[in-house]
Amino acid sequence: MSGAPTVSVVIPCRNEADHIERCLRSLLSQNSPPGGFEVIVADGMSTDGTRRILRELADENASVRLVDNTGLIVSTGLNRAIAAAKGEIVIRADAHTEYAPDYIARCVATLRDTGADNVGGPWVAAPRGYVASAIAAAFHSKFGSGGGRAHDPQYEGPVDTVYLGCWRRATLEQIGGFDEELVRNQDDELNLRLTRRGRTVWQSPTIKSWYHPRGSFRQLARQYAQYGYWKVRVIQKHRLPASWRHVVPAIFVSTMLAFTSASPFSRVAATAAALVGGLYVGCTVAASAMVAARSGIRLLPVLPLAFFCMQIGYGAGFMLGLIDFCLLRAGPAARMSAITRRAEEGATRAGIE
Repeated sequence: MSGAPTVSVVIPCRNEADHIERCLRSLLSQNSPPGGFEVIVADGMSTDGTRRILRELADENASVRLVDNTGLIVSTGLNRAIAAAKGEIVIRADAHTEYAPDYIARCVATLRDTGADNVGGPWVAAPRGYVASAIAAAFHSKFGSGGGRAHDPQYEGPVDTVYLGCWRRATLEQIGGFDEELVRNQDDELNLRLTRRGRTVWQSPTIKSWYHPRGSFRQLARQYAQYGYWKVRVIQKHRLPASWRHVVPAIFVSTMLAFTSASPFSRVAATAAALVGGLYVGCTVAASAMVAARSGIRLLPVLPLAFFCMQIGYGAGFMLGLIDFCLLRAGPAARMSAITRRAEEGATRAGIE
C-alpha cells in the first residue's frame, strides 16, 4: 500500500455519455484529502460513447482508472471497482450526480468524527427542465418519499439508509460487499445488513451533492417500478422490510386491483374501488397543491402525474416482484439472464467485443 491514495471513489456506470463527464470533472476538482484520492469507473460495456469519454479523461488525469463491468449492473460494477481500489476509505459516487468541492473531505471527516460505519449526505435533486422540476418537488415531499430522512436536506443523525455512501474498506470487506443478485436497491440492502448487525449509518447535511432526476414520466415510472420489483427480493432475503413505508404502495395497488377486478360482479367491490380510488386522487391533488405552493405554482398541473408514476410504478413493480420471486420462484437469475442478453445484443450492434 506504499504510496497508495487514502481514498478511492468508485463509480458504476453504463451508457451515461450525457452525464459522466460532468460528474467526473466535479470529482476531479475536489479539495484533495491527505494522501490524495483516485477515481475508479466500472463501465458496464457502454455502447453510447461513454467509454470514449472515460478513456479521454483517464488520459488527461492519472488518478482516473477504467475497469470493465461485464456483469453490467450497478452492484457488480461497485464490487469490481472496490476490488481494484487501493484506498483505505471507499466513497461510492453516481454518474447522475455532481459534488460540492469539499464532498470527499466532508465524507472522510464525518466518517472519522462520528465513528459510523457508513456516512453520506442527503439525496438532493437538482432538476433540469419543467418535468424534472416537478419530479424533484415530488421526490422531496413526504407524500412522495414516505417520510424517508434521506430526502430531508436538513436532517443529521442515524438513518436506515443514506444516499451513496462512504465506508472504511475494512467495513465493506467484513459485510461482504454489494449483493450481485440485485439490479436495484443494492445500497439499501447493504445498509440493511449493516444496521441489523448493530452498525451505524449516518447522514450529514455538510456532505453536499446534487442528483439530476429523470426528465420524463416514462423514465420515472420505469425507475420506480424497478425499485419496487427488487425491493421484493430484499425483503425475501431478510424476511422483513427495512421500513413499512416500502410496502404501502404495493398494498394500495393490490387493493385497487382486487376491488376493480371484482367490480363487475359485486356492487360492494365497485363502491369500494370508487371510494379508495377517489381518496387517493383527493390526497394526491391536495399534496400536489401543498408542494406547488412551496416549489412553484407552475408545477401544479403535472405534480399529480409525478406522484402517480412514483407510487403506482413502485407498487406495480412490487406486485410483479411478488409474482416472479414468490409465486413463480423464477429468482434473480432469470431476470439477470434477460438483462445480460439485451446488453450483449446492444454491444454486438455497437461493435464491442
